[in-house]
Amino acid sequence: MTSATVPMQAEAALAGLRVLDLSRVLAGPLCAQMLADHGADVIKVEPPAGDETRHFGPPFDASGQAAYFGAINRGKRSIALDLSIAPARAVLEKLLDGVDVLVENFLPGTMEKWDLGYEGVLAARHPRLIYCAVSGFGADGPLGGLPGYDAVLQAMAGVMSVNGTPDSGALRVGVPVVDIMTGYNALVGVLLALAARQRSGRGQRVEATLFDTGLGLLIPHGANWMASGNTPQRMGSAHPNITPYDSFKARDGELFLGVVNDGQFRRFCEHVGRAELAVDPRFADSRARLANRPALRAEIETTLADASVAILCEQLMRKGVPAGPVNSVPQALTQPHAAHRQMLVEHDGHRSLGIPVKLSANPGRPGHRPPRLGEHAPAILAELGYTPAQIATLRAEGAIATGSA
Repeated sequence: MTSATVPMQAEAALAGLRVLDLSRVLAGPLCAQMLADHGADVIKVEPPAGDETRHFGPPFDASGQAAYFGAINRGKRSIALDLSIAPARAVLEKLLDGVDVLVENFLPGTMEKWDLGYEGVLAARHPRLIYCAVSGFGADGPLGGLPGYDAVLQAMAGVMSVNGTPDSGALRVGVPVVDIMTGYNALVGVLLALAARQRSGRGQRVEATLFDTGLGLLIPHGANWMASGNTPQRMGSAHPNITPYDSFKARDGELFLGVVNDGQFRRFCEHVGRAELAVDPRFADSRARLANRPALRAEIETTLADASVAILCEQLMRKGVPAGPVNSVPQALTQPHAAHRQMLVEHDGHRSLGIPVKLSANPGRPGHRPPRLGEHAPAILAELGYTPAQIATLRAEGAIATGSA
């Protein structure tokens, strides 16, 4: 496996930022990991049984920890607290002193039940705190307070309805796109709040919900429906507004053509020896190509039947015609450009995806391996001023725990 070398570099953009990650599963942990990638000191506070994703396997690593957990928790320190009991909540309150950002994705009302709600308690105690709440639907409204899961929100938000073919029925997108984008929306909200705090000196509550994110993904389908009144349909890999923008079979596999304008279509036709298609009235411009989509697809499929995917895609891209092979996950991660872009990294004995946002002066750096459950509890508690005897008492009370995964 190709891996990128992580160079020595300038101070990270978020160096000095302190973050408490109380979240589990995907959206919240991903947000916190991205903060860690850019220099934040992130403490992951887990329940005694650990984040559920520690057990989302196989595959598992040598320590018995699921690869899924490792994908979204590198660069963090872990302490396990049973927040249902008062001594553990007292530890959390000490952790909050001097913290810049708190990320949580409990069911709405959970923090308030523990007398740790933002508006009623934390905003006054910690006026500079940025409190990021990630949830399925928010706290109020017809669905307020209900739990949210990626696939369920893909269904409810209409994302599944436009994924698949007319014959397949609605399909879940193969990656948890709503969860992932909610993590990115939470990150954007935190960074916006940090920018605002530089002016005001005060923190604020940031909210990111799976429901809002799922609806926000409906581009261009939402706009198309609002303008036309027509319900968007499943079109496989095709695009509702552009063609040829679809996958096609060639001699040795599949490729995706992303032709978005007349110039690209003309260059494509010339390269594959079908210059006459570019002047055919049925295909002469975008509107005509959309009106004659089946006929154009048939012409392209016949033309590409004997082509080599790799050679054709390389040649078309060099001529300014977007085209790419339909790769498997291993093919995608081991292609030479992935190594060049440092999108497959090995650091501190942990292999993971790279950092997709590159800063020229303050580049991020993938952090140390994902933590074992409660691994850093003694050091974290010592930083808070707890003595070994007090730590032993907390352990005996069940306030802190050390797990095996």
